Amino acid sequence: MPPTSPGIFELEFPQSLGVYDQYADAQKVVDHLSDNDFPVQNVLIVGTDLKQVERITGRLTTGRVAAAGAASGAWLGLFIGLLISWFSTDGALQAILTGVALGVGFGMVYSLLGYAMTRGRRDFSSVQRTVATRYEVLVEHKLLSRAQELVAELPGLRPDPFA
Repeated sequence: MPPTSPGIFELEFPQSLGVYDQYADAQKVVDHLSDNDFPVQNVLIVGTDLKQVERITGRLTTGRVAAAGAASGAWLGLFIGLLISWFSTDGALQAILTGVALGVGFGMVYSLLGYAMTRGRRDFSSVQRTVATRYEVLVEHKLLSRAQELVAELPGLRPDPFA
């Protein structure tokens, strides 16, 4: 079964071994199980209580949008110019420079059009990420008692009792 198939993310009758506030704590539990020859292929770490976090990275202005579009277009133009220059019998430098110039122009126009279409509704740049606020360690039901014994030996790390 390939690793991307849905079956790899399933256990037969999974039981909760514990819920942790930090991924590192859940990972430490699984590492401890592994160190004690527990069949960790029967364990899942599941992130729960997902939330989306958006970090604002700056203010968008027409100048910044144009500059970013020009830079992006320049890289694409350079790539296309290099490809054309490989198949050109003469004027390789001219093909590269033309590709960069056209890329700058198209990139700038394309990004400015996209920015204009927002009509000021989103005048900032940002990055987004989905994060879990809790991490539950699940094991197959037939291995739960052995896993609980091993976790009890782990010093200083206890699952959240209110999970």
